[in-house]
Amino acid sequence: MAGKVVLHYFNGRGKMESIRWLLTVAEVDFDEVFLTTREQYLKLLSDGDLMFQQVPMVEMDGMKLVQTKAILNYIAEKHNLHGKDLKDKLLVNTHSEGLMDLMEMIMMLPFAADVKTKLDNIQNKAKDRYLPVFEKALSGPIYLVGGRLSCADVQLLECTLMLEEKFADILAEFPNLKSFQGRMTRIPAVSRFLQPGSKRKPQPDDVYVKTIMEVFDIKSPFL
Repeated sequence: MAGKVVLHYFNGRGKMESIRWLLTVAEVDFDEVFLTTREQYLKLLSDGDLMFQQVPMVEMDGMKLVQTKAILNYIAEKHNLHGKDLKDKLLVNTHSEGLMDLMEMIMMLPFAADVKTKLDNIQNKAKDRYLPVFEKALSGPIYLVGGRLSCADVQLLECTLMLEEKFADILAEFPNLKSFQGRMTRIPAVSRFLQPGSKRKPQPDDVYVKTIMEVFDIKSPFL
């Protein structure tokens, strides 16, 4: 029998946070091993655990999974959160990748030299390019694809909450999204994840940034 799921990443959101969200909604318990030193990272490399020398890495079902999209797709498939047929899976993946594009812009903010310019760009793209797509998709259905909960819905909730942390009123023009957010937060597993003391991570702070820079031996901001 496979052991407990173990996540290897930093003690912060980053690319692992979507995986935490999806495991939570699937009601899969997990442990976490936090990277705090470069030596830990080098050991993962020397042990051959990181196929492309990157984290996240997830130990699950006797495997060491890497690449965020692949991990999310595996969890979604295993727990019936990936669409009922090939067409629905395509739509789920399309929505998910758009959301990941937007969330990655937010993830990179702590490493940016000009935060205000980046924030303005994120807000404009969210309101003009991304949120209208999801507002339209939710104009009748309660979920994005096929009338059933999928990983895309979980990521949409995660993304809208991230956006509201930066722009409190950003959903004011998107009532379907606000209603969707309310429905999703009433799911018991989601409600628990949003409570203090859960495994959900807070917004990145200076300690998180410093740890990543040290572990990856980065000398200056990425952007």
